[in-house]
Amino acid sequence: MRKIQVLGVHHITIMGADRQTSIDFWEGLLGMPFIFDQPNLDDPDEGHLYFDPGDGRLITIFTNEDRTADPGRTPTDAGCVHHLAFEVDRAMFSQVPGRLEARGIGHSGVKDRGFMDSIYFKDPLGLLIELACYKFIPPRGSSHAEVMLEAHKLRVAAGDAAIGEVHLADAVELIVERSQASLSADRTAKHPY
Repeated sequence: MRKIQVLGVHHITIMGADRQTSIDFWEGLLGMPFIFDQPNLDDPDEGHLYFDPGDGRLITIFTNEDRTADPGRTPTDAGCVHHLAFEVDRAMFSQVPGRLEARGIGHSGVKDRGFMDSIYFKDPLGLLIELACYKFIPPRGSSHAEVMLEAHKLRVAAGDAAIGEVHLADAVELIVERSQASLSADRTAKHPY
């Protein structure tokens, strides 16, 4: 038996309401360019809108002019989507509460997740959306996932309940030492003063 190795998320498709609500939310609020539009090839009564969330991947929305927005929370039963999270940079993250409030959109306020900060709010259809900002930058040539894996190992070894900034900083240091050569035989921390 062999795995089917995936290479990343190709796209996520969401059941939307009408076309304009979808465009206003995904492009008009979250800034995702509306890049492609065609009928749903499996249901001619639906549109299929494509948005770029910023990494070249796709968020697609099935729309139908007979469906209306219902802001009640989407189901959170087993097998249902709990929330979608999108990355923003630190400068934008600090602006998110005010920009949501200017539109009258309620939100969770800033939530410290140890390795990132998050703000949650609902889309017009009740789907929980998270805007997340990492507290670290991965070393060149590595990924956020690689840093998280190393930080997890350090957290477990330390007996800590959750990843904290010290684990992230130490993980970045380990990755740099492993991936970048040095002329020094001893790369341990020093006190130069």
